Amino acid sequence: MLELDRDVVVVGAGPSGLTAARELKKAGLSVAVLEARDRVGGRTWTDTIDGAMLEIGGQWVSPDQTALLELLDELGLETYSRYREGKSIYVGADGRKTRYTGDSFPVSQTTAAEMDKLIGLLDGLAAEIGPTEPWAHPKARELDTISFHHWLRQNSPDEEACNNIGLFIAGGMLTKPAHAFSALQAVLMAASAGSFSHLTDEDFILDKRVVGGMQQVSLLQARELGDDVVLSSPVRTINWTEEADGGPRVTVVSERATVNARYVIMAVPPNLYSRVSFVPPLPRRQHQMHQHQSLGLVIKVHAVYKTPFWREDGLSGTCFSAGSLVQEVYDNTNHGDPRGTLVGFISDEKADAVFELSAEDRRRAILESIAAFLGTRPSSPRCTTSPTGAPRNGPEAPTHRATTLVACTATARTSTSRWARSTGAPRIWRPRATSMLTGPSGWGSSPRPGWPQSPGSPPRLKLPAAPGCQARRPPFNVE
Repeated sequence: MLELDRDVVVVGAGPSGLTAARELKKAGLSVAVLEARDRVGGRTWTDTIDGAMLEIGGQWVSPDQTALLELLDELGLETYSRYREGKSIYVGADGRKTRYTGDSFPVSQTTAAEMDKLIGLLDGLAAEIGPTEPWAHPKARELDTISFHHWLRQNSPDEEACNNIGLFIAGGMLTKPAHAFSALQAVLMAASAGSFSHLTDEDFILDKRVVGGMQQVSLLQARELGDDVVLSSPVRTINWTEEADGGPRVTVVSERATVNARYVIMAVPPNLYSRVSFVPPLPRRQHQMHQHQSLGLVIKVHAVYKTPFWREDGLSGTCFSAGSLVQEVYDNTNHGDPRGTLVGFISDEKADAVFELSAEDRRRAILESIAAFLGTRPSSPRCTTSPTGAPRNGPEAPTHRATTLVACTATARTSTSRWARSTGAPRIWRPRATSMLTGPSGWGSSPRPGWPQSPGSPPRLKLPAAPGCQARRPPFNVE
């Protein structure tokens, strides 16, 4: 058992936790990072399967993620644009397949007008309510007491328009059925992305990839931190006491290390807080919030081919259909790789249904769904399988959306992160900021300003500012 003394201990070695640790260390503070898994990266995970490099987790970078782009440059990592030349494919509610170019789905004028109307309404609400305090807006209760599914139909009689708009948030981002979350949560998702229009623009939100894989962001930062990163070390207990001088003292006990520190950063999904014993306990309402959070489910599938044959047919590899098993498909060919790779996503109830199938039936259903977009050739890839096997992430590993990370025999895997961005991530700041670098009264960010603390909880503590440091936007949010 390691015994460590540090200024700050970080729980979680994903991109957020490692970025926090690296920034703190640059500011002159000593750190330790405790990670439950046997690897760093969290929901960014780059692996090689049957000789093909695959991005199992979050992978894309959008232009507004300027802090991430700065970090990539600082780490010496290059990016390349997602392939998007040629025509895209849309399969409508009637099952008809259409090739198209441009930003809009090839739907009827009536459906297009209804989609534009819904996008305009959501853009307006996102701008009005904003991403920071949606509960404080006068319309909050109204929007939080109606499902997104029913809100869409309350504002449009066009079923195809409602399903298409629902796809961008329900299947695409929150990975749960539109009837399972409120309209307020949908607006918050849109506001967190800058606007709902950003979520409908795959050329914006799925703009670039990292040469060699997104997990390098974590691997390179962990290399800099060296022995300060302790793997295979799930945290069991976090104890807080107050020193004689009134300063904080935190003791974090994990499987492989006990760390005595002044502050702790929880850089794991909030639904995992319940796996840690906090002494004193979390504020009652924050604890309730963590218990009541509803997570979604998404399966990310890859199919690798000898060549990107769709390009020869003048296609971009981008495909959409709200009614298909695989609702979205993109060209995910690696930089400099002569082979072609397609990536697709199966979300919410459809993902649940796929897990009821045998491995062979899953593989067949997935490939048939992709073939419905691109013809018969996708049904015989060089290496692809459907998800199978036992859960690969252990009971201590962070999860989100997918309840388990399912091992695959080749290139189709479930993914716990759709993109390298979302609203549920811990905020990582430079040392001057205090929202996450706090004492145990909040053990992190309080769910709402002014919410009461648990009886006997000490006052919130603030980390002293380090010279020359200031708060900044996280490099990216990993949900």
